[in-house]
Amino acid sequence: MDTKAIEVQNVRYFYGKTRAVDGISFEVSPGEVMGFLGPNGAGKSTTIKMLTGMLQPQEGSAWLLGMDVMKHRKEIQGRIGVCFEEKNLYLNMTAKENLQFFARLFGIRHYDTGTALRRVGLDDRHNDRVKRYSKGMRQRLMVARALVNTPDILFLDEPTDGLDPVSSRAIRSIIQEEAQRGAAVFLTTHDMNEADQLSDRVAFINEGKIVAIDTPENLKLQHGTRTVKVRARQNDKVIEKVVSLDTGDTGDQLKQAVVTPGLLTIHTEEATLEDIFVKLTGRGLV
Repeated sequence: MDTKAIEVQNVRYFYGKTRAVDGISFEVSPGEVMGFLGPNGAGKSTTIKMLTGMLQPQEGSAWLLGMDVMKHRKEIQGRIGVCFEEKNLYLNMTAKENLQFFARLFGIRHYDTGTALRRVGLDDRHNDRVKRYSKGMRQRLMVARALVNTPDILFLDEPTDGLDPVSSRAIRSIIQEEAQRGAAVFLTTHDMNEADQLSDRVAFINEGKIVAIDTPENLKLQHGTRTVKVRARQNDKVIEKVVSLDTGDTGDQLKQAVVTPGLLTIHTEEATLEDIFVKLTGRGLV
C-alpha cells in the first residue's frame, strides 16, 4: 500500500477549556490538493501548526510521509514547505539573499535563485530589498521560499488572500504544478472559487470538527440543488425563471423555457461550496 503523505487520526488540541481541534481524522495522498475550509477560529491554523511540528497534538496521532510528526520532526521539516499568511521574510535582505539564506538552512549551497524567482515573476526584482516589495510580491516570495527544498508536502495558509488577480493566478498555477510533480498540497483559503478550482477534495471544519469531506463535485451533488436559470425580455422588462433539474417534469419545463418569447439566456446553476458550508453549519466562511 502506498504511504499517505498525511495521516491524521482523532487529533485534539485544547487552549485551556476551549477545544480548538476536536477529534479530526483525514488523509492526503501524494499529488493531491486538499482544501481545508472554515471560518476564522474553526481550527485551521491549529491543525497546520500540529502537522508542521509547531504544536504537539494533545490526543490522537499525526503522521507525515509515514513518520510520527513529533518523533521525527527534524526529518519531516526537511521535506515539507510552509507558507503562512503572516510574512516572516528578512526585509533588509534582497529576494535573492532571502532564498540563498533559506537554502543554506536545508544544506543547499548552490541554489538557483534565478529560476526560483522567475517562476514567481520576481526575477527582474531579485536585487531589490524586500522592504520595497508590495504585499503581492512578498507573498510570491514566500511561496518561492516554501519551494526551496522541493518539498514532498506543501502547506499553504491563505496563499492568495488580498492579492491582485495577476499574483493570485501565478500562485494558483504553481500549486497545480507542484501537485502534478507529486507533492501533496494542504491548502487553507476563504476563496471558495479558488478551493473549487484547485482542490481534489475539500474538508469543511467548524468549531474544531470536520463536518464534511469529499470532492467538490460530490458535495455539490449530495447537498446542493441543480437548476437552470432562464432570462427573457417581455414588455420591456427582463424576467427570470428557475427550473429545477431534480423534478419529474424537468423535461417539459425545459422545453417551455427554450421557446420562451424574447429569450435572452439560459444556463445551468449549481450550489457553491459556500452555499453547502452554510447549509451544513449554519454559518458563513468569513
